[in-house]
Amino acid sequence: MKLYTSAKAPNPRRVAMFLAEKGISGIDTEVIDLGALQHRDPAFLALNPFGRVPALALDDGRVLAETRAICTYLEGLHPEPNLMGDGFDERAFIEMADRRIELHLFVGIANCVRHTHPGLALLEQPQFADFGASQGQKMREAARWLDGVLATQPYVAGQRFTIADITAFCALEFARGLMRFRPSAEGLVHVQAWRDRIVERPSASAG
Repeated sequence: MKLYTSAKAPNPRRVAMFLAEKGISGIDTEVIDLGALQHRDPAFLALNPFGRVPALALDDGRVLAETRAICTYLEGLHPEPNLMGDGFDERAFIEMADRRIELHLFVGIANCVRHTHPGLALLEQPQFADFGASQGQKMREAARWLDGVLATQPYVAGQRFTIADITAFCALEFARGLMRFRPSAEGLVHVQAWRDRIVERPSASAG
């Protein structure tokens, strides 16, 4: 297998963190330089027509090109430690938590950064500053919701660390870097305490 990834981008970091939590090694990697627009190169577009990273080229020639799909495949190959649910009941609730984080927190952060940060003007054309600002407010609404969740349980999906924590952590660290978002400054004490615990995990430095 070969993993196409990119430095500092949040979705590749999700896969890197997932791999680290699983203890998976030995996968060939190729770094795609987004700043140099390598993701728009015809050779990469032949692998993923949407020009996004990460992408995982399988040994049989097929390509998986969505973060959640890549993690599902890796979970199947390496079931332990379990990060996506043991049995249909737990899997469903973990997936719900992960999708809520992805759709309401992660996407809001990504849209805010893409449309307001001058460093991403080359990648996001045209930029719509008002849309980006509104997305920044929506991600804060989602962060407040998450703070309420973490007030009642130690992890995003319940009582143990799962893929939902990886998605939330990578999203919030991306916001930390490019939006200067700090949960404590927003009064989100439970999110801050959770973040401070997650950052101590060895996988937090992956990617």
